Amino acid sequence: MPFSVRPYLRFPVQCAVTYHAGPVQGQGTVWNLSLYGWKLSGDVPLRVGQTCSLTVSLPNQESIFVAAAIVRWVSGQEYGLETLAVEKQTHSRLEHFIKRLIQDPVRTSHEQLPPRT
Repeated sequence: MPFSVRPYLRFPVQCAVTYHAGPVQGQGTVWNLSLYGWKLSGDVPLRVGQTCSLTVSLPNQESIFVAAAIVRWVSGQEYGLETLAVEKQTHSRLEHFIKRLIQDPVRTSHEQLPPRT
């Protein structure tokens, strides 16, 4: 697998995730995130090139939905995913959440995302 530098920093988190790969549903944990990528572990195996959708419960228990992500790497039961499709509003909420992580990573885990409009 060729090495490439990620264009966005990843931020450590520990969030519950439900993912759907075709008709199969998996449960797991997101360990880090960026605007365009995720590292997660889960109970349903994924393979490189496979696409799936994600529902992620951020630390404040608000969920965000990623319509499509592609598996870029696999290591045991850990997976690196790149976001392919997410609603603009969800992207904005995630961007706001990440900005808050940069400013105050401890406090962010207890705050709310901006409300959905």
